[in-house]
Amino acid sequence: MRSSYFTFKGQTSLYVFVAVLFLVGVIFGALMVNALSLEQRQDLEAYLGNFFMTVQHSSQGTEHTAYWDIAMLHLKWVGLIFILGLSVVGLPGILVLDFLKGVLIGFTVGYLVGQYSWKGLLFALVSVAPHNLFVIPILLICSVAAMTFSLYIIRNRVLMQRAPGRQRPFASYVILTVVMAVLLLGVASFETWITPAMMRWVTPMLLPV
Repeated sequence: MRSSYFTFKGQTSLYVFVAVLFLVGVIFGALMVNALSLEQRQDLEAYLGNFFMTVQHSSQGTEHTAYWDIAMLHLKWVGLIFILGLSVVGLPGILVLDFLKGVLIGFTVGYLVGQYSWKGLLFALVSVAPHNLFVIPILLICSVAAMTFSLYIIRNRVLMQRAPGRQRPFASYVILTVVMAVLLLGVASFETWITPAMMRWVTPMLLPV
């Protein structure tokens, strides 16, 4: 598949860079927990208490709506990365999104562990970790593809280093993004029907007696 513009070989440095940036975001997000004021901690604790109650007493029949809410959230994230990859100026925005994703995950897990100890870690393992094991690699793949296409535009439009078959990179970029979006729809199914069941198994440990 030498004609494919988006291959892992030759892109290793970009994957490493994006993965490290994401991990830095996770660490930064976890450290942000220590910067919360007492009032902010109390607000978060109250919010999580209500959230645990909602999860524990959630009724069946709303999965269809929840599925599309979750799916659209993932698709919007991938769509934004795709759009940013279509321009030169969007390259920094891709990096910001990867860092922000890491911050969100790091803060969530860090707060749960800091507030609820091993029970919070257990809740994070069933609510945050399972679907993100798929979402994160998909987002990293989309990010590297977007960065690659953005660099391609820089070389061919800005530096005027034109190469034959200009349409192939764009077609490969679109196809890869569509494939990743389809995979995210499958992940959204897991997050809608499987994750809540695992969360209901853990939430009784976190509710006040």
